[in-house]
Amino acid sequence: MMPTVAFSGSDTTTQPNIYELTGNNIHISYSTGGLDGLAHFTYRSGKKTLNFKGDQIRTIGTEIGTLVTVTTTMTVDSNSAAFSILLPRVNLDQTLEAPVKTQGIVTQHKFSVIPGFNSGQLDNYKVIPLAGTAKFVYF
Repeated sequence: MMPTVAFSGSDTTTQPNIYELTGNNIHISYSTGGLDGLAHFTYRSGKKTLNFKGDQIRTIGTEIGTLVTVTTTMTVDSNSAAFSILLPRVNLDQTLEAPVKTQGIVTQHKFSVIPGFNSGQLDNYKVIPLAGTAKFVYF
């Protein structure tokens, strides 16, 4: 994958393709594209490690950054959970690395097949401060 390069006067900037973030016993590694051409996302919390790639990772660009989401748990009859990170815009200099501070969001989705149990707020959020590194790596 080639870096995205923008020219501003004589400055050249490169966009990161790897993010490594930690906070509150959660470790995230997100690559926008690997050797296979697919995005990769690793979520580690305690002894639990979940790996995602390709269309298992959802991204959406917003005015406040890029929201990257994976589904961490799903049950057939009642609940699911997702983990999202909000990636800020980052321009890298010649070191191809920069510190990043952002937020992770754990979303618990409530659902029941029993009528009457789907009332009230169905999504609950826990915001987790994350810090780490955004960098560009040649594949």
